[in-house]
Amino acid sequence: GGGGKRPPGLSLGAVGEVEARVGGLRAGGDDYLGKPFAFSELLARLESLLRRVATATEQTTSLRAGDLEMDLLARTVKRDSQLLDLQPREFRLLEYLMKHAGQVVTRTMLLEQVWDYHFDPQTNVIDVHISRLRSKIDKDVPKQLLQTVRGAGYILSEDS
Repeated sequence: GGGGKRPPGLSLGAVGEVEARVGGLRAGGDDYLGKPFAFSELLARLESLLRRVATATEQTTSLRAGDLEMDLLARTVKRDSQLLDLQPREFRLLEYLMKHAGQVVTRTMLLEQVWDYHFDPQTNVIDVHISRLRSKIDKDVPKQLLQTVRGAGYILSEDS
């Protein structure tokens, strides 16, 4: 701290603690627990954080891109309210594409995130699955959602 005036009745130790708390929050923390602390306070703060995480998780049980809907709990996919029959790997592939809708997704990203390969096995496994997925989600519909971006990868986009 600078040489600013302290409010009356605030000890030097308390000012230092306030400054440490403010510094921690400004550095990106979303909570602060001073020392010494009561275990019950730590427990209460953890329970509060868990409630926040649970609430955020509840909100992401379904994904949508145009008229394509994915229910992550029921593990179902519908296009224009029609239920689509996807294999587990196709579901994971589509889930990844939907979570990154509007963004170009590279083959490397797909290999690492959907197949758990951290190397390129030099196979056409991605092309085969993209082709199968495209035949299921973009079949008999006027608007194609799954696009190939030449030299870059794939994009799931409503704006095509």
